[in-house]
Amino acid sequence: MKIKSAVFEVSSPDLKSCPNWNRPEFAFIGRSNVGKSSLINLLSERRDLAMVSDKPGKTKLINFFIMNGSWCLVDLPGYGYASASKKDRFGFNEAVADYLEHRETLRCVFVLIDSRLPPQEIDVEFLRWLGTCRVRFVLIFTKADKQSATQTEANVAVFLAKLTEWRAEPPVYFISSSKTKAGRTDVLKHVEQALAKPAGG
Repeated sequence: MKIKSAVFEVSSPDLKSCPNWNRPEFAFIGRSNVGKSSLINLLSERRDLAMVSDKPGKTKLINFFIMNGSWCLVDLPGYGYASASKKDRFGFNEAVADYLEHRETLRCVFVLIDSRLPPQEIDVEFLRWLGTCRVRFVLIFTKADKQSATQTEANVAVFLAKLTEWRAEPPVYFISSSKTKAGRTDVLKHVEQALAKPAGG
């Protein structure tokens, strides 16, 4: 898939404020500072589409970007950041939960995992919960350029093994790096294949 256009549409604080349309949506979420904004910019080939920050929790709203005028990339607030107040953090998580559970135009959720780390409980628990929602999800292991390919593969294997404690089959996953552009083609191909299928198919 070639990205010809990527345009910011709107930011929504909750599900009821999300756009009323039939565009298929592909959401991206992960623990704070996992490299989500950098990945979104890589996919769109626009350096400033999503705001990149070293400060965790920068994304606080549900952000919609129209891609190629036909489908939507949705940037969801990260989970697990400590900089927001407890009240705000609960609100953001509640909005994300409502979106993931009830958004009818959502086709797939891409969950970003830091490839350098051992399985983090917050990631595993989020995926366990996401498995109860009626939506497909795919894993993207980020920051692969920060270590050797062998180490990345070993860490991925450990993470996937952790998921077998409650999931029979491992999910589809990709390995990415915003620096080397690894994974960009794989992710966009997955989106393209999903778009070719009827909704719910």
